[in-house]
Amino acid sequence: MNIFDIIQIAAFIGLLVLLTPPLGTFMARVFEGERTFLSPILAPLERLIYRLGGVDASKEMNWLEYSKAVIIFSGLSLAAVFLMQVLQAYLPLNPDHLDNVEWALALNTAVSFMTNTNWQSYAGETTMSFFTQILGLAVQNFVSAAAGIAVFLALARGISRKTTDLIGNFWTDLVRGTIYVLLPLSLLFAFVLVSQGVVQNFSATRTIITLEGAKQGIPMGPAASQISIKQIGTNGGGFFNANSAHPFENPTPLSNFLETLALLIIPAALVYAYGIMIKDKKHALVLYAVMMAIWAGGLGVSLYSEHDAAARLFNGRPLMEGKETRFGITNSALWAVSTTVASNGSVNAMHSSLSPLAGAVAMFNMHLGEIVFGGVGSGMYGMLFFVLMTVFLAGLMVGRTPEYLGKKIEKREIQMAMIGMLAPGALMLLGTAAACVLPAGLASLSAKGPHGFSEMLYAYTSAAANNGSAFAGLNANTRFYNLSLAFAMLAGRFVCLLPALAIAGSLAGKKSAPPSAGTFSTGDFLFAFLLTGVIIIVGVLTFVPALVLGPILEHMLMVKGIFLF
Repeated sequence: MNIFDIIQIAAFIGLLVLLTPPLGTFMARVFEGERTFLSPILAPLERLIYRLGGVDASKEMNWLEYSKAVIIFSGLSLAAVFLMQVLQAYLPLNPDHLDNVEWALALNTAVSFMTNTNWQSYAGETTMSFFTQILGLAVQNFVSAAAGIAVFLALARGISRKTTDLIGNFWTDLVRGTIYVLLPLSLLFAFVLVSQGVVQNFSATRTIITLEGAKQGIPMGPAASQISIKQIGTNGGGFFNANSAHPFENPTPLSNFLETLALLIIPAALVYAYGIMIKDKKHALVLYAVMMAIWAGGLGVSLYSEHDAAARLFNGRPLMEGKETRFGITNSALWAVSTTVASNGSVNAMHSSLSPLAGAVAMFNMHLGEIVFGGVGSGMYGMLFFVLMTVFLAGLMVGRTPEYLGKKIEKREIQMAMIGMLAPGALMLLGTAAACVLPAGLASLSAKGPHGFSEMLYAYTSAAANNGSAFAGLNANTRFYNLSLAFAMLAGRFVCLLPALAIAGSLAGKKSAPPSAGTFSTGDFLFAFLLTGVIIIVGVLTFVPALVLGPILEHMLMVKGIFLF
């Protein structure tokens, strides 16, 4: 690393911290129905959407009604995106005359974008028409992200409210998250990306003659509008196959810096908004500090592995294979760590080409449930599972009924939290195990030994964690992987989302007791230390055996000069 790398990382952290309070405050006001500077412009649109949808914005739901609304909306979204793909040859905005998408790939993609995973087993520029990209995938980038925010809001209300069964209105939360937060930010960011050279047009692929005299197709399309929301909404689905390593998606160092920052800005601000909504900013700052510490630790390991440990094994040469020369090692590591903590899945380098320990960090970030800032909304309700487990364990240690912000934490809440914490891990490991023993799973590998195992582990980890990034090398566009990964994505979304709503309903109905001398504080260093310990211990006990078989073993072999391909 050099001084410019250090300055860039410091600037990244500084801007993230600086932007968190104003954006968090704005979002809290939006979600609590207060007037903001955008209200004169967007409030009429909000009311129009309610009238067209027949929604009574003032009518709130209990947790079962809220869950039903989420499931219905998700099912309709899945069906719409699926039909757009299998019928796209007959639909407009298809200048390259792309054929209909094969049904298993279409199902995988529909599940992927509905669950905010955005896993891609296809090359966007040669598979999806502009119609599918815009009205199918880009729309889901907005509403699947807004659905995650809505569930977080329901849980926050369940924690802050007393003796009620009402936790908000899903349709209201969905609309406000979309039109007040995601739409304005993505529109602004799209203009910035266009200024940097990201393409935004409806042209067909252009054929040029290269310097060697060969013909090459240059893909065009409305990329900037989709790239902005894929980053802002922690989606990650690239308009082009190479994602943000493609020069039309990420042309300049400035665009790269801003796209990396966009990965974390809303998830980080939601932590601050949570503090406002529960009226305990001190507790929210502790959660923010824990997230920042884990993110920084992962980044430190990745940078050490990429710059120092691995480089020494190759006579000091930088490990540039699979990385963009425009961005270099530090930008590749910064993006890889940020995208895997944030449930985003976009990439500016091939993660298969990361040094083994850097690849392990990327996987471990997802193994933790992407609770370090995490996806928009989903990161916070995932983190609250660990918070509830921490206060429960603290209560057991001192022989006192566990409480969180004045609410007693009992059997039901812990059962739901355990499901949300451990069920995605079971999906990751069982899916990998199945791929390891079935010929259909092994046939797609591009490498042998521990790296081949890492390809399969990463795929199911990314799917069940609703991340969507790929390790590369694995041919996932097969019937086996399209269907099994679709199941992992679908189950991974709802085994976390539904327990969060169940906890919201349970806590909303409880009384709130004022703090006493025996109340365990959730706003000090001790709580931060215990929470970090619970997060790391759960991750280590669940996933280190699998990581030892993959990237850790590969690192040990690499140190000995042994490479298996």
